[in-house]
Amino acid sequence: MIPELARHDASGMHRVYDGWPEIAARSYGAHGEVDAGGADHIVFAGMGGSGTVGDVLAAVLSKTGVHVTNVKGYLLPGTAGPGTLVVATSVSGDTDETLTALERAAGAGCRTLAVSSGGRMEEFCSRNGIEHRRVGMDHSPRASLAGYLYAVIGMLGPALPIGRAEVDESISEMRRLRGEISAGAPEEGNAALGLARWITGIPVVYYPSGLQAAAVRFKNCLQENAKAHAMAEDVIEACHNGVVAWERGSACQPVLVRGRDDYSKTRERWRVLAEHFAAAGIDFRAVDSAGGGILSKVVNLIYVLDYASIYLAALRGIDPTPVESVDSIKARM
Repeated sequence: MIPELARHDASGMHRVYDGWPEIAARSYGAHGEVDAGGADHIVFAGMGGSGTVGDVLAAVLSKTGVHVTNVKGYLLPGTAGPGTLVVATSVSGDTDETLTALERAAGAGCRTLAVSSGGRMEEFCSRNGIEHRRVGMDHSPRASLAGYLYAVIGMLGPALPIGRAEVDESISEMRRLRGEISAGAPEEGNAALGLARWITGIPVVYYPSGLQAAAVRFKNCLQENAKAHAMAEDVIEACHNGVVAWERGSACQPVLVRGRDDYSKTRERWRVLAEHFAAAGIDFRAVDSAGGGILSKVVNLIYVLDYASIYLAALRGIDPTPVESVDSIKARM
């Protein structure tokens, strides 16, 4: 273990991540299934770390005929109604935006599933006869992703194009990665630690649309854990605007989050962009996904990148757990 991690991760966030494979395995199928069949529109409502569940499942559903909306706020889309399934996730159970979206879902006659560790969400569901499943929190909302994601995958069952084999594949890959990136892994070859040591400025995380969940999650965890500024941009759109900013000197650093089998045009774009950075003398890093299905790709990118954000916090002498600014704003709302 690097000494900075032992000194600065006071509450042991990294130890929760070391347990992610086991948390995922015991969470899948542990909370039963809900009747989610027949919905032609699924809305995932959730903020921050809780909202990552919807981001990942939107990627999983992107190749299906199901229309998916992610709500990061108070309002549901105007099309939400009896044919809509709303999945509201709040690890704390007290997220004001998600509670408001849940109330609106009930008012619109949507089929609704609420998932939390308790709190006001559980109380609201109990009073109003709404399906609620309690899932415990592991350390913090963002560190609870493995438990919540795999619990919700199990709950939604046949509504998702994910079978047991794909779930097992993703967990098996997580176990393999743990041996390479965890605090107990050798420093040499530790991709998460290497990325953290490379980051000295402001990361600009480029991603293809299918891996947006992993890239945005990395941005969020850099902000929450390392208290560092970061940005995330779709690589295709950025090639029509964002790349121009690199024509001037910058404290920013490009991070390319790439899929093992991205669309052929996207792979071509990655090649051209890498050549463009190299010709301009701009140092960059690429983080490639694992193989397998979309669940394994996204989850294991998140695993590596989340761990990198914890390492970066420790290297900068920062405790990754407290989010004082978030708490201050919530207290004033």
